[in-house]
Amino acid sequence: MFIDSHCHLNFPGLSEQLDALLENMRVNQVSHALCVSVDLLSFPEVLAIAENHANLYASVGVHPDYELDTEPTQSGIVALAQHPKVVAIGETGLDYYRLTGDLEWQRERFRTHIRAAKESGKPLIIHTRSAAADTLRIMAEEQAGQVGGVMHCFTENLEVAQAAIEQGFHISFSGILTFKNATIIKEAAQNIPLDRILIETDSPYLAPTPHRGKTNQPAFVKHVAEEIARLRNIPLEEVGAATTRNFNRLFLKQA
Repeated sequence: MFIDSHCHLNFPGLSEQLDALLENMRVNQVSHALCVSVDLLSFPEVLAIAENHANLYASVGVHPDYELDTEPTQSGIVALAQHPKVVAIGETGLDYYRLTGDLEWQRERFRTHIRAAKESGKPLIIHTRSAAADTLRIMAEEQAGQVGGVMHCFTENLEVAQAAIEQGFHISFSGILTFKNATIIKEAAQNIPLDRILIETDSPYLAPTPHRGKTNQPAFVKHVAEEIARLRNIPLEEVGAATTRNFNRLFLKQA
């Protein structure tokens, strides 16, 4: 019924107990998950997990927080994206929260990923924090809407969500949506079109209520779906069916 559109199963705390996590997914009706790359050094781990499990997929990309001596190249990303289990480019984007100073390198890296996505024909997984205006501007300048993608772990307001949707993107909600003080995010989840919503855990981070403070895992994505159903006053089954359909259409090119 549910798909976790963003998790990091190769991270410590999850990789050691993969069999148990997969069983918990089954018990909680989470059929598939997308294991997301944050750097090229650990990408082989991400890909191996996807290769070894039919219901897991991978992405390839470098997180905007990672300062590197050698930047990823468009051709390098495109080459890695050819693998059939790689269904997306990212996570990529802008993060002005943790890093300060001249961040032009971050913006150039973002452009590289968008160009790689367009060349490979695979959608983008976009991370944006304290950088919404620049993120949307670069997306528009680089015509990221040609391939579309998802604004992952969405923490912005309804206007930012609508602007991203106008560019052809989906909005993915994480466990943050279940937090009591997430008023702005709840408003977005209530009002954007259901056919543009995805759900995620961002495991091992951001465990939803009632597991807040614990290590997150894909099985917990059900709680995000439950909150969307509550906010929109619709059946949980409708949320599950819609978000699964959205995932399949975006990442697997299934109608």
